[in-house]
Amino acid sequence: MSNFIATILCAAVLATEMPAATPSETGNTVRMTVTANVEKDKRFPQIERGDVIVKNGDSPLAVKDWAAAKGERAGLELFFVIDEASSSSLGGQLDDLRAFIQAQPETTAVGIAYARNGTVEVRQELTRDHAAAAKALRLPLGSAGAFGSPYLSVTDLMQRWRSSENRREVILITDGIDRAGRGHNALANPDIDTAAHMALKTGTMLHSIYFPGAGHRFHSLWYATMGQNGLAKLTDATGGESFFLGTQTPVSLAPYFEQLQRILDNQYLLTVTVQPGKKAGMQYVNVITEVAGVDFSAPGAVWVPAVQ
Repeated sequence: MSNFIATILCAAVLATEMPAATPSETGNTVRMTVTANVEKDKRFPQIERGDVIVKNGDSPLAVKDWAAAKGERAGLELFFVIDEASSSSLGGQLDDLRAFIQAQPETTAVGIAYARNGTVEVRQELTRDHAAAAKALRLPLGSAGAFGSPYLSVTDLMQRWRSSENRREVILITDGIDRAGRGHNALANPDIDTAAHMALKTGTMLHSIYFPGAGHRFHSLWYATMGQNGLAKLTDATGGESFFLGTQTPVSLAPYFEQLQRILDNQYLLTVTVQPGKKAGMQYVNVITEVAGVDFSAPGAVWVPAVQ
């Protein structure tokens, strides 16, 4: 469980010498996106609803629905958020990004946004016109602005994002450094907790690609490591992935996009029944399977509306 989730959830009291609990069929249903992972070049086995185990602490949750994100369920809303503080050398990588966008299936709507001053400038609203989305890309400004936090910016985006039945995912390209003055300790940064909370509440999966920022001050190993720790904390909480090659500028983004495509192509929509509390809030969940060679990447918690 990530540090973020540990700070927002009460510790579960483990029962001892009790018979196995039976999942309750009553309660609120919540949906999440789950990624199935296997070793590279291994064949993906068939994963059925009965192969999925979901628990809240020691309590099993009833699986109401498990469906591959394909066919009629393939809808995806995918936003790219590029940090304006990124080095201008990112310009040499934009062709890799354009190629990835234009390779997306018709069921994927793509949006383009730039993070600056704790907000986002949406250059292209979500569209299935992938050529238009690719055209909206430009060089970053090389400046985070007066209040630069990629975590506040992605929170701003999620707050403005209209709800739908489609999967919601973000690919955040940044060095992860909070230049608003709270970037010295990623594990205690409230902006990261706020972004993770909003992602879980809105059902948004966040991925990140580390790319060094402009400015000599932020090239130190300390800042780079804190930035990567912050990104890992955020993406882990939502079931997403972080990509980086040490603290260096990647030679090419293409290998990252290849892995991201593999993630998007092997996702499932999971619906479970969760017992609500008197107040709406987060509840810890653990999604696993006993299918050999498969493990899941999933959110560590779900937002559960209050009991009616």
